[in-house]
Amino acid sequence: MMLFHNDLSDAELHRLIRRRAITLGGNSRLKIYGTLHCASGKRMKRGNRVFFADEAAARAAGYRPCGHCMKTAYRQWKNHEQL
Repeated sequence: MMLFHNDLSDAELHRLIRRRAITLGGNSRLKIYGTLHCASGKRMKRGNRVFFADEAAARAAGYRPCGHCMKTAYRQWKNHEQL
């Protein structure tokens, strides 16, 4: 499940986060996902922000892990890509 920030009201977004229906955020232009607390993610434009329920959903949508907030997952992704 991928949700676009522009399609959600602030109240709806907060409700989904509290219920843990959303656990990750991503950048639709760069195809990167990370934690909701990532400083890089907080700086992106609202129009580029998307949300995912989990890592499987983000990867299925073609996104890669953030190198700042998900260092281990990023290294694994990077090493796998180079093989």
